[in-house]
Amino acid sequence: MKSLAWFIRRQLLSLSGIGLMLGALFFAAALTPTLIPRSYLTQGALAGGCFAIGYFAGILWRRLWHYLELPEPSARARSIANALAAAICLLIVIIFLWRAAEWQNSIRTVMKMAPVETAHPLKVCVIALITFAVLLVLGRLFAVVVRFLATRARLVIPRKVANVLGVLVAGLLFWSIASNVLIRTAFNALDSSFRELDALQEPERPQPAAPDQTGSSASLVKWTELGRMGRRFIASGPTAAEISAVTGGPAHDPVRVYVGLASRDTAQARAKLALEELKRQHGFERKILIVITPTGTGWIDPSAMDTVEYLHHGDVASVAMQYSYLNSPLSLMFQPEYGAEAARALFTEIYGYWTGLPKDKRPKLYLHGLSLGAMNSEKSAELFETIGDPIAGALWSGAPFESRIWRSVTTNRNPGTPAWLPEFRDSRFVRFMNQNGPTVPADAPWGPMRVVYLQYASDAITFFDYRDAYQAPAWMSAPRGPDVSPELRWYPIVTMLQLALDMAVATNTPMGFGHVYAPEHYVDAWVAVTDVRDWSTDALAQLREQLAAKARKTGAGNADDDPDRGG
Repeated sequence: MKSLAWFIRRQLLSLSGIGLMLGALFFAAALTPTLIPRSYLTQGALAGGCFAIGYFAGILWRRLWHYLELPEPSARARSIANALAAAICLLIVIIFLWRAAEWQNSIRTVMKMAPVETAHPLKVCVIALITFAVLLVLGRLFAVVVRFLATRARLVIPRKVANVLGVLVAGLLFWSIASNVLIRTAFNALDSSFRELDALQEPERPQPAAPDQTGSSASLVKWTELGRMGRRFIASGPTAAEISAVTGGPAHDPVRVYVGLASRDTAQARAKLALEELKRQHGFERKILIVITPTGTGWIDPSAMDTVEYLHHGDVASVAMQYSYLNSPLSLMFQPEYGAEAARALFTEIYGYWTGLPKDKRPKLYLHGLSLGAMNSEKSAELFETIGDPIAGALWSGAPFESRIWRSVTTNRNPGTPAWLPEFRDSRFVRFMNQNGPTVPADAPWGPMRVVYLQYASDAITFFDYRDAYQAPAWMSAPRGPDVSPELRWYPIVTMLQLALDMAVATNTPMGFGHVYAPEHYVDAWVAVTDVRDWSTDALAQLREQLAAKARKTGAGNADDDPDRGG
C-alpha cells in the first residue's frame, strides 16, 4: 500500500505546472455549449480529453522554449507567476462548472427540451480525471518509446536529428498498431455484428403477400435477402387506403423497390436487379420516380418517403439499393468508396432506361438521400451526362460537411446570407430549407432542375469542419440559426472537438433538431422539389400535423428506432 501511495505521489509531482494550467483552460472551455445537449458521461469524457490535449500542448510549449534557449525567469518570479496563474485557472474552472447546467439548458431551451437542474459537476470531474489518466499513460508510453529510439539513433547521427527521427518513428509505430491492429480488429468485429443484425428476421414484418411488392413470392428479389432495413422500408410504407383516408380522394399503392446487399455480389449486378424489379412493378408508369441512396446500413427515413407518397396520392415509385452493413460513420471511415460506387451504379441503370422512354410518357425523375446517402447521391449523377436530358431535381437532407456540391454552393453563397441557410445566385437551381422553410418566396421561379437541401443549423454532421480548430465557423456569426444556443462561443481546438462529439450524438435530439429530420419539414421540401400544386394551404397544414403526430407516436426517425440514425 505504501509503495502504491509513493508511486501515485511521484506521478503527481512529475506533472507539468504549465501543462496543468493550460489543460485546466481547455477543460473549462469544453464545458461551454455547442450544438447538442450533453450528458454528464459525454461531457466528462470530452472535458478529460480536452484537458489532456491542453496538458500535452503545455509540455510541448515548455520544451520548445527550452529548445530555442529563450531566457528563463528567476525561480522566485516563476513561482509567483505559477501560483497566480494556477489560482486564476482554478477560479475559471469553478466558474465554468457552476455555469455548465445553465449552458446546457441554453441548448435544451431552443430545442424545446425540459431543462436539467444540474450538470453533475462531481461526476463530470471524476470521468474527466479517468479519461485524462488513460491518455496521460498513453502519452508517457509514447515518450518512453521516443527516448528509446532517439538514444539508439544518437549512436550514428547528431542528437537533434536523432530526436526528430525518434518522434517520427514512434508516431508511425503507434499509428500502425492503432490502424492495423486495433482499428482493423474492431472493424472486423463490427462488420460481423452488423451483418448478423441485418440478417435478423423481424416477426412483425411478414413477407408481402401481394405479388406486385418487392420480396413477395413473385418478386425478383428474395425477402430473406432484402436485409433488415430493406424489409422495414418495404413493409412500412402507407397503403392506398391510408393515403385516401388523409387526402379524401383516390390513391395508389406506392411502388417501393429495394435490393439488399446479399442479393448479388457486385453493385452493378444489384443495380441491374433493381431495374428489372422496378420494371416488373411498372414503376416507370408512375408520375414520380425517386432514386434513393440510403444511409450506411441501408436505412431510409420514413419521414422523407411517406411524405412524398402522401403528397402525390401514392402515384410514386422509389428504388434503393443497400451498399454496406455498417452504420454511416463507420461506412464513411472504412468503406468511403462503396456508397458512391453503389449510388452511381443504380443511377446509371435507372437513368439509362428512363432516357429511352418517350418524354411525355415517363415519370419525373428525382434523387434523394439523407446524411451519408445525400453525399453519395450527389456523386451518382454527373452533370455532363445529364445536361442533354436532365432529371427533375433532388432533395438532400442533412448533407455531411464533406458533400462536394453542398460545400461548393455554401462557400459561394450570396453575400449577406447566413452559412446555415444560404441563398445561391438567383435561387433558380438550388435552395436551402430548415424548420422555418426557405428564405426564398414559394412562388419564386425555378429553372428546369430543382435541388433542395433540407438542413438544421444544429446538425453537426452538416456543419462540422476540421478548420474549426483554428478559426471560428461562418455559421457561428450573427444572425444564428433558430436552434443554436446564443451562449455558444468559439475556442481554438476545443470547439472542433466539441463538434466532433456533437456529430456522434447528433440523433439524440427531439425530432426537428440536430440530425433527426421531421416529416412536417419534409412536406415543404417535397412541395418545392416536386412542384406540388393540388394541395391548399390548409390541407398542407393538416398533413403536416397528421404526419408529425404519427412520427412522434411511432418513434419513426428517432435514434432508438434505427441504430444508423447517427449519419
